[in-house]
Order: sequence, then C-alpha cells, then structure tokens
Amino acid sequence: MQSKYKVGLLRLNLLLAALLPALMAPASANLTEALLLWMAAGWLAVSAVLVEFSHRRPPLVPWQLLPSLLLTALLLTAPERFPIWLWAWAALVMLPQPAWMSILNLLLAALSWGWLAHAMPPEQAAFSGAVLAALLLLGLSRSRDLAPLRGIARRRAHLAPGLRLWPRAQLGRDLPRERARIRRDEVHGELVLLRTGRRRFWHQAQRLCTLTRSFEHCYRLDGRALAALLLSPDAEQAEHRRAELLAALGPIQRLRATPLSRIVSLADECRALERQTEATGPAREVDHG
Repeated sequence: MQSKYKVGLLRLNLLLAALLPALMAPASANLTEALLLWMAAGWLAVSAVLVEFSHRRPPLVPWQLLPSLLLTALLLTAPERFPIWLWAWAALVMLPQPAWMSILNLLLAALSWGWLAHAMPPEQAAFSGAVLAALLLLGLSRSRDLAPLRGIARRRAHLAPGLRLWPRAQLGRDLPRERARIRRDEVHGELVLLRTGRRRFWHQAQRLCTLTRSFEHCYRLDGRALAALLLSPDAEQAEHRRAELLAALGPIQRLRATPLSRIVSLADECRALERQTEATGPAREVDHG
C-alpha cells in the first residue's frame, strides 16, 4: 500500500501563477493595490512550497479563505484594472471546502459582480452576471462530482508522506484480513496499542514505522494513540520482539497487546487501553487479557 504524491506539475503551475501578480505589483496605481498583489503572489508561492500533503500542516480554513478575501479586495479596490479576474470565482468554488465556505464564495462573487456592474451598461452587466452565474454553477457541480473521489482518497491516503501510517478507519478494515492471514499462515499476530504524549507523538510514530517490518502496518488512532499489527512465528517470539520494540521506542504512557484471535472489536480494545492505569515499566504496561 504505497502512495505517490505527484505534485511537481501543480507546484510549477502555482509558481507561474505567483509570477503574474508579482510582475503586476510594481506597476500598481497605489500602495493598497500593490500590497494586495504582493500578498496574492506570496500566497501562491507559499502554497506551492506547502502543496505536498503534510501531517504538520492540515488544510486550515483560514488558508482556504485568504484567496477569496484577496480576490474580493482587488476587485473592490481597482475594478477598472482587474475586471477579468471576476471569472476566477468559478475556480475558487471548485476547491475542496466546507459548505459554509462555498456559500461565502458565492456571496463574495455576487458582491464583486455588483461592484463591477456599477461601471457597466445595463446590458453588459446583465450578460456578465448571467455568464458568472453559469460558471459558478458549473464550478459547484464539478466540486460536487469530485467530493466522493476526495473522500475515498482521504480514507486511503497515508497520514504523512513516506510513513506507513494509516488512519483508524483503515485499521478497522485491516483487522479481518490480518486475522484470516494468521490462520492461513499459522503465525502469531497481535494488535499493539500505544498511548504517548502529544509532544512526542509524531516522533514515536516515525520510530514505530521505522522499527516495524515493511509488511506490518501502523496506525494513528488519535492525537496521542498509535497502533501496530505485528506478526511473529509464535507468542514467545512476539513477546521478545515487543520488549525490543518498547526499548527502542522510549518512554510511553500505556501499552496494550492483544492476540488478533482474541479481538472482539477495535472499539473494545481502545476502551480497554484507556481504562488501564499508567505504569512505569514495560512489564506492567503490557496487558494480555
């Protein structure tokens, strides 16, 4: 289960797009217009640098909101210089965004058109409004068509590039398959749950992915809990390997290891982990029952 992040072309497009407002800024009619253009160029450039998915930079709403506000400000500040940018609203409504932000983009697009329409003849204003409405509807329709694909991609995607770290939902789907595998191959499999501190979470997540084998999968349950599906020839070797894993991981708050054949549900195992008292030594942290 590997994932490739094909971001080179998108990064190049964003950088080329950033070049346009950067070249226009020195020829601006006033300081406000220049600042807005430089901010737009900066947003596109930083987006190009950060375009690769990262667990340390989730897609925050303010970052999505900024281009909409910049576009509105440019159209209101210098409508006579940037009327063609009105059509950019169709592209903005296609971006992945919550429903309230789609509504906000539609309202800002209507405000921008209304501001520009004051300087147009009535016929031209009506025609541009009809074209803008059609483009916005097409953009919303396209965004709606892509929503299921984005949902599937989010469920299947790694939580961090280069790490074999998967979301909790994936663990629920993997458990039945791994139970079937240990019965077929006659090996010992166990689910290991780890509770760690928030500050050490990503460090220990990286260590866990490094210390496990390539065919064993690791999971993020929440902001402080990790899980791993470990396979060993027998229970004795599994215990020995788990001790080595704990020693390499460093201090953790809680640990629960359960043979796959004894797991009833993932939710039960997570609740059992939370009920455990904190311990200071690996021998006391491990709970086989």
